[in-house]
Amino acid sequence: MAYYLKPDWFNKNVFNPAVALLTRAGISVWGSRILRVRGRKSGEWRTNPVNLLTFEGKQYLVSPRGQTQWVRNMRVTGGGELMLGGKVQPFTAVEIPDAEKTPIVRAYLKRFSFEVGMFFQGVKADSPDEDLSRIAPDHPVFRLT
Repeated sequence: MAYYLKPDWFNKNVFNPAVALLTRAGISVWGSRILRVRGRKSGEWRTNPVNLLTFEGKQYLVSPRGQTQWVRNMRVTGGGELMLGGKVQPFTAVEIPDAEKTPIVRAYLKRFSFEVGMFFQGVKADSPDEDLSRIAPDHPVFRLT
């Protein structure tokens, strides 16, 4: 069964909407963006606040909650848009294989662990590579182009 951690009431009804509101207003909260991706069945735009990671000069989206709907949609559509205020950045997405995720997930945890660390099964940015490799399949990673 695929790893998925459903948002709790606070995140679903308070935290994520607050971050989304600020991001739509053009205020990035620690790298936040609004992800727009077409639904894989409906074709309608779906939105979610996400944390954009820049690592070694490239941009990545990491799914801390696992196999979310935006991940499933991204796999089918192959891209979407990132929004910050009125700025829209279209992109295509390439999913990173599990064997290549360790340094990206480590960088993501270094940058965003205060916000999403609890979703990584106790693994932290300074955990051994073996621990990061163990959880890598649970956290899809996409490189944006």
